Amino acid sequence: MKSWRFAILFAVLVAGGSLVNAWDYLGEARVERKNLKHFPAQIGSWEQTGTDEQFDAQTLAVLKASDYLLRNYRSHDGRVVNFYVGYYASQRDGATYHSPLNCLPGSGWVMNEPGEITITPKGRAPFVANKYVIQNGEHKQLLIYWYQGRGRSVASEYWGKVYTVFDSVRMRRSDGAMVRLITPIPDSKPAAVQDAIELAADLAATSVTVLPEYIPD
Repeated sequence: MKSWRFAILFAVLVAGGSLVNAWDYLGEARVERKNLKHFPAQIGSWEQTGTDEQFDAQTLAVLKASDYLLRNYRSHDGRVVNFYVGYYASQRDGATYHSPLNCLPGSGWVMNEPGEITITPKGRAPFVANKYVIQNGEHKQLLIYWYQGRGRSVASEYWGKVYTVFDSVRMRRSDGAMVRLITPIPDSKPAAVQDAIELAADLAATSVTVLPEYIPD
């Protein structure tokens, strides 16, 4: 009995080692995608306002993103949402998305009213995104973000990393992105918060129909 158990354990270890070595030898699967600088200036009823913003060298060194987009979009009634996508071609070497829960508090923002909202894009499955009301002094804004890549849109950073490990083995891919939207909340009335949620959710739903060209499924 002991010899059988040893043989099974040995076989599992050999198979696992062979799989890891093969994956390391083959490397990550190559996926075709468009550069985020070519993301449309108009998506649905949303139009770009201003030029794309650029991070400084110090921020880029911390971010370690393979590609990113930081842009403002304006709705048909003139309201503005800041739209950010940070894409990582590979997360094998430690480069990975930075959660707003870590970055924003370090910049003086207080994270309030945590929750989730459902984004319902046309032609794609609904998904859940994170929602926060953030405040820095008198400035109050709504934050929505999620993790996207390899055909999934998920709110949980934990599950995003679990799926990354799973897909690394199954698909030889660990590419993915964080998508983040921020829009001002003009006053403290509940209606103002709800209006901001609906506004950001509309851009989120519209953008998701285009994103797979830049963040491959």
